[in-house]
Amino acid sequence: MADYGTEGQRKHYYVAVGAGQVLEDKEAAAYELEIVATEEEKDGLKALFAEMSSMDEAAMVHFHSHPFGSASVEEMNQGYEGILKQIYTLVYRLGTEETRRHVASLNLDIGGLPG
Repeated sequence: MADYGTEGQRKHYYVAVGAGQVLEDKEAAAYELEIVATEEEKDGLKALFAEMSSMDEAAMVHFHSHPFGSASVEEMNQGYEGILKQIYTLVYRLGTEETRRHVASLNLDIGGLPG
């Protein structure tokens, strides 16, 4: 069995963007995309998902507590969109050929993707 703790070792992971998950077992849950990443790269993607989740929670609390608060819906959406673009950029960079084709087909405004 391979030593996955070795720095730089690449392994297949399965990504569910909507659920904010990076799975090691493709049978564990539904996923949309497959990446090949080091442990550090996988952890970076998980951190982006955690940041996106925190932003969702903060937006809910903000708009529930302060429906006419200082942060506009547009500002909140820009932050969310920025994190989502970072996620798709990383997924594209680490993705299999099929994943890259799928991400490119989404026509996201992400630098480095084929237009």
